[in-house]
Amino acid sequence: QVQLVESGGGLVQAGGSLRLSCAMSGRLFNINVMAWYRQAPGKQRDLVAAITSSGTINYADSVKGRFTISRDNAKNMVYLQMNSLKPEDTAVYYCNVARRLYDYWGQGTQVTVSS
Repeated sequence: QVQLVESGGGLVQAGGSLRLSCAMSGRLFNINVMAWYRQAPGKQRDLVAAITSSGTINYADSVKGRFTISRDNAKNMVYLQMNSLKPEDTAVYYCNVARRLYDYWGQGTQVTVSS
């Protein structure tokens, strides 16, 4: 089992920045991918950014150049630095870990960007 707890969400004006944090605990070996997803009201949950165990990083086209995913293995943390935020970035952001055949999710943190 893996437990994930997100923090760092909030209300920010367009053009502002936020850093989301995901604290991981539990069985943290054999993790394949750590990722951030988001879900806006009435929409599906979409991948925002992902980092594999080997360090390969992928971003959704909509956030490239603005968001940065990173990890701190010593602290068992995953981060999402979000810059130049836009109103369309408003969503609940979820931390995700893929380990062996299972996906684990945090409870989500709300990010609201005002225009």
